[in-house]
Amino acid sequence: MLNQVLAEPRPIISGSITKNWTEQAIECYKLGGNCSECSIRKAHYSFDCQMPKVVEILKLINGEPKI
Repeated sequence: MLNQVLAEPRPIISGSITKNWTEQAIECYKLGGNCSECSIRKAHYSFDCQMPKVVEILKLINGEPKI
C-alpha cells in the first residue's frame, strides 16, 4: 500500500497527515474504514476521502493507535 501511494506520479496523500494519528484517523480506524458511518461523509463534503489509505500508512509507520 505504501509503495503504491508513493509510486503515484503526483502524491495523492500529503506526507503531513501520515506522521501522527489524528482524531479523524482514529475515528476511521475504529470504523474499519466504513465511510458510510464517518462524520466527514455525513457532512457531505465534495471530495473523495483518502483517510482509509492514511490509516493503512499510519499503521505501517506508527503501529496501531493507542485508544
